[in-house]
Formats: sequence, structure tokens, C-alpha cells
Amino acid sequence: MKYFQLFLMVILLSAWSGKKHLVESTPQKIIETSEIENDSIINRNKTIEPHSLEFKYEGNSVKNPDELTQVLSKRFIGTHELLSELLQKHVSENGNVDYKRFKNDRLKLYNYFKVLNLSFPNKSHSKEYTLAYWINAYNAMTIDLILRNYPIKSIKDIKNPWEQRYWKLGEKWYNLDEIEHQVLRKMDEPRIHFAIVCASYSCPKLQNEAFTSENLDQQLTKATKKFLNDSERNSITENDIELSKIFKWFSKDFEQNGSLIGFLNQYSDIQISDKAKKSFKDYNWDLNE
Repeated sequence: MKYFQLFLMVILLSAWSGKKHLVESTPQKIIETSEIENDSIINRNKTIEPHSLEFKYEGNSVKNPDELTQVLSKRFIGTHELLSELLQKHVSENGNVDYKRFKNDRLKLYNYFKVLNLSFPNKSHSKEYTLAYWINAYNAMTIDLILRNYPIKSIKDIKNPWEQRYWKLGEKWYNLDEIEHQVLRKMDEPRIHFAIVCASYSCPKLQNEAFTSENLDQQLTKATKKFLNDSERNSITENDIELSKIFKWFSKDFEQNGSLIGFLNQYSDIQISDKAKKSFKDYNWDLNE
């Protein structure tokens, strides 16, 4: 009987130890894939890597999406700091994007969409605020679109890439086409074409910082000059110009206040003759990595 009691005690101790180990090794709150897929802001309809499901914010556990929204709203509402952090980490000075590493930060990108939803522009906001908001939203959505399908060689490997409605901002689900043509182009700022990026080699280079309302004019001017004077995207002499097809596709935008040559001469290092011969380069849709 004595030996039986000792044997039973050993079994109970082993069971308790196993349970203790199980409790201590259980991970903290994790968002299930279905929760993200049904989220009211971003529709993740593809399988998410397990490591990106753990809901943490700056090293601290966040119990649920609502708590995360509260945390983000206190610190980041109205700003684009989260996007800047991601761009500085994963985008080189030359605009090349490290999508492979970026995939490890999909949760932070997802958090940024939360911030965008909280910061949705209204009539009380300035034009600069609204422009910066939609430029950053477009670029963040493009990055997310690539990450959903990576590895790929081109954005054109994705079926109808500019028509996918994965992102809810305010009360509406948006796609890239709508933001570009129905929102940004209607704001009468042709320089947006050098700020929004289609994840391709011939596109303007993705900046490694977010656009802000405070610095928007300087940032747009810098992006325009950088693109126009990049000999790989445009070849310019006084009497002969070979331009990116962006200037062909959106010619009306650049001729709002005069001629295309007039627009170019505001940002070109070389003064172009009004009679310059004009042609367009082939567009390279290879991924900007």
C-alpha cells in the first residue's frame, strides 16, 4: 500500500509539471487568420504566415484589435510615422524595395492601415493633408498588394492588380485605380505622378520616407526633379527628349497650365526647346527590388 501511494504521488507530480510547462509555453494572444480576413479595415484573403499573426505593438502584447486601435489612435492618428519607419527599414536610397524582408513587417503595415482609417480626411483638412494621406495610402496599398503575392517578377503577374479592393478607408473599400483616377488626379496636382509608385522599375522611385502635409510641396518637387533628371527614366537634351510613358499616359495632367515642355522646364536640369523632338521610352514593368 505504501509503495502504491508513492507511485500515485509520482504520477500526480508528473502531470502537474507537464501542465505547468504547457501553461508557461503557451504563446500570448494570437490573432487567428479568420479574424484578420474579417477585419473591418483590411481584407487579408490570403494565408498569413504564423509569425505575423502575433499581435504585439512595440514589444508589448495587445489583447485584441480594438485595444490596438486605441493604442494607435493615441500616438499616431493624423501622422504617417509608421509608414516612414517601414520605408526607411526596407527601401534603399535608390528606391529598391526588399520585399522578402518587408514580409516580416506585415503586421506593422497592417497597423498603418488602422492609422489611416482613424485619420481619414474630411472637409476641414487642408489640401496638403489630403494629398499626403492619399499618396501614402496608395503606396502602402501597392506594397501590401505585392506582399500578398510575393514572390513575383512583376505587378502585372497579379490578375487585375489595380482593381483589387482589399482596403477599407473611412466607410468604403478602395482599389488603386480609384485612388489614382478618382481622388488624386482630381486634386489638380500633376506632381502626384512622381510620388505614387506602381512597384516597377520604370516607375518613379519609392521614397524611403512618407509624405507629410508639412513638407509636401518640397517632397513633390524633389520627387519630380529626381525622376525627370534620371537618365534611365528620361533622356533629355535641348532639342531631343525621350520621355517616360507617364508623360504620354497622363499628358492632360501636365498641360493644365500650359504645354508639356513648359511643365518639364520647371524641373529639368536642361532647358528644353519648345521645338524639341519628342519620343517615349519602353516601360519596364519588372519589380522594383
